[in-house]
Amino acid sequence: MTAPVLRIAGLHVAYGGIQAVKGVDLEIQPGELVALIGANGAGKTTTLRAVTGLLAWDGTIEYLGRSTRSVAAHELLRQGLVMVPEGRGIFSRMTVTENLLMGAYARDDKDGIASDLERQYQTFPRLKERAVQLAGNLSGGEQQMLAMARAMMSRPRLLLLDEPSMGLSPIMVEKIFEVIRAASALAIPILLVEQNARLALEAANRAYVLDSGSITLSGDARDLLHDPKVREAYLGE
Repeated sequence: MTAPVLRIAGLHVAYGGIQAVKGVDLEIQPGELVALIGANGAGKTTTLRAVTGLLAWDGTIEYLGRSTRSVAAHELLRQGLVMVPEGRGIFSRMTVTENLLMGAYARDDKDGIASDLERQYQTFPRLKERAVQLAGNLSGGEQQMLAMARAMMSRPRLLLLDEPSMGLSPIMVEKIFEVIRAASALAIPILLVEQNARLALEAANRAYVLDSGSITLSGDARDLLHDPKVREAYLGE
């Protein structure tokens, strides 16, 4: 078996005296799309922020076979660990094109950047139509498109997605998941945190269920999609 792109073991994260993540074990193999589902407050976003170096943590986090302890968040980004945060995190007073180019700020291959910019405009024609508009004037769905496209501009080796469908219309959600599936088809490893458990499990290869900071279930995503406990707790069935 090949070495995992990401390996988490015994992960603990605390806010003050409150344990938000309690011994999480999780891994992602090359090319996998792995879903992390759970209720609000379960610790999903906290886990992602620990992986990206934005929070202090205890335990083990290894990215591409190396511990991320003491590695700054911007260095992890340079190594291809990229997150699309909850709330999109776009630069509202910069244009669409400027936002996309910020996704490639760690790159110096001018021709490659230009090619990738055009590729993102082909993927998201609406962004091309609004290329010179300020990102803050885009709709919520357009901002999520921009956040996804900006992440792809960095050529991620591991892509973390935090609630990409939150607050979007059904037609926009389908577009975002179309892009997620396309990225997965390119063998980009993805860790997907998503409130819409059904969509996440339908898209993923494997999945983990996080409840009150601990992993309670894991396995093949299709198996979990039909698990009675998952269906009752997260699919409303």
